[in-house]
This record gives sequence, C-alpha cells and structure tokens, in this order.
Amino acid sequence: MEGIKTKYIYPAGLTVEQEPHMLSTLLGSCVSVCLWDTKWKFGGMNHFLLPLWNGQGLASPKFGNIAIEVLIEKMEKMGCQNKNLVAKVFGGASMLNGQSVIYNIGLRNAELAQSMLLKSGIQIIASNTGGSVGRKVVFNTKTGEAFLLFLTKKE
Repeated sequence: MEGIKTKYIYPAGLTVEQEPHMLSTLLGSCVSVCLWDTKWKFGGMNHFLLPLWNGQGLASPKFGNIAIEVLIEKMEKMGCQNKNLVAKVFGGASMLNGQSVIYNIGLRNAELAQSMLLKSGIQIIASNTGGSVGRKVVFNTKTGEAFLLFLTKKE
C-alpha cells in the first residue's frame, strides 16, 4: 500500500499503532498475535518465542504470557475494550531442527495464545498454526487484514 508506514516486529517485540502501518514478522515455532479494534480501527502485533515466563529474571515479551498481556494492556491504554477486539494467531510450527520438536514449543506457544485470548474474552477470527514450515505474516493495522506466506524449506 502506497504511503503506509511499515514496521518489522522482531522476536520478543510488540507494537500498537493508531496510524496505519503494515506490520510484518517471520515465524517458525514462535507465535504472533495480531489484535485489531473493530470500533477504533487500529491494531497491534507481538512476536513471542516461548510460552511461559517462570517468574525468574526479567518479565520479557519473549514469553507468550507476558507478550499477550502487554499487547492487550497497550490496546486498552489507547481506549480499546476487549469486547471490541478481535485476534488473528499465526506460527507455532514444529521445526525439525533443534529443541522445538522435543519440547513441542510451537504447539505450546499456539495453545497458550488461544487460551489467553479466550480467557480475555477476545474472539479469534483467524488462525494458522502448527505444521512444519515457517511463515511470514503482514498485518494491516488500518483494516485488520493479515497476509500469510509460507516459507519453503531449501534443501
């Protein structure tokens, strides 16, 4: 979209934008929650790596329970109410290299997002999680549209 600002959301990052933005991120076993306010017409996105903060060290948004809570709080501080928020959830792949398969990190990330949003009374209107390949997600904060591209593995 011409003239619209863009922002990349790095792992452990999140943002809420009242001005129109195209937010993007790349996901493997990580999960991204996109929130959009149906009344005020703006939204935000996070990108978390692990499901739960264990209470030790910094309460970082690299943990899903922190990242989702902070994203919701930022939306509320800008005047949103949970009853007007809708969510789209992406990621949580079972990547075949490393520890994510052993500990089901992708699956646990996706389940945590769904559970927290449900408990917050936020409807999930779109979701694409699991599988074994990464994803690129682009989220339009003005319209609430999300675009998904699967990342193919190169041999």
